[in-house]
Amino acid sequence: MDNSIPSLKGKTAFITGASRGIGKAIAMRLAENGANIAVVAKTKDPHPTLPGTVYSAVEDIKSVGGKAIPCVADIRFEDQIQTAVDATIKEFGGIDILVNDASAISLTPTLKTPMKRFDLMFSVNVRGTFLCSKLCIPYLKNSDNPHILNLSPPLNMDSKWFAHHVAYTMSKYGMSMCVLGMAEELKKDGIAVNALWPRTAIATAAVKNLLGGETAVKHARKPEIVADAAYIILTRPSRDYTGNFFIDDEVLIEDGVTDLSKYSVVPNARLTPDFFLYGGGQT
Repeated sequence: MDNSIPSLKGKTAFITGASRGIGKAIAMRLAENGANIAVVAKTKDPHPTLPGTVYSAVEDIKSVGGKAIPCVADIRFEDQIQTAVDATIKEFGGIDILVNDASAISLTPTLKTPMKRFDLMFSVNVRGTFLCSKLCIPYLKNSDNPHILNLSPPLNMDSKWFAHHVAYTMSKYGMSMCVLGMAEELKKDGIAVNALWPRTAIATAAVKNLLGGETAVKHARKPEIVADAAYIILTRPSRDYTGNFFIDDEVLIEDGVTDLSKYSVVPNARLTPDFFLYGGGQT
């Protein structure tokens, strides 16, 4: 990596959905390289089927020498996110990075999507992303290399991506539209706004619970591939890299990584392509 790129030592990252899965993997990767982490998630007590809480994530970050604070917050509620932002500023003095990872999913067609679930996806995915961005931007403006990174897919109006789960697709594309608009809006402030999406299914609790259990996980990559790609993006100069819809393995390959096999849960297994992307990665 270019030595002229700023390190993350002393930088502070506000990461939603950081108690487990991709969000936690990103938090661990940034913390290992010097970043302070605000672990923002609503899970304060152990969940019966989902691993991790804000407190266990903080302990794991500290175990690798990182600094972190637990921020129990539901991103649907402005007062809770404001409290989390205030706590982050009080503890670390600023915010340099916002990672909008928290997301709700329901892979259901129109007639099988309860409006309660529809509202949840739009409240978390679209409104939550917009809200967290809105509340962090004033502090990002004070950073020398500020980044917003949304875990959302490239925009593609092919009807195949809508047909089977139109509500979910609209909500995830809402996050991507935040990238499209905010990248241009915040360009004058030097704040990078980008999206990152995995090429293949990622071994998270959501994949295990929703897409076929242990069998689905065997055809997935580890969350660390997304975390490593995020680290590369978030250490790039913010004024030079904004408004992009990055794919995890493309970021790594561009950075000189030639062997992606270490990221496969099962070596040499056929990889399942993720939603919203044609084809798969290296199989």
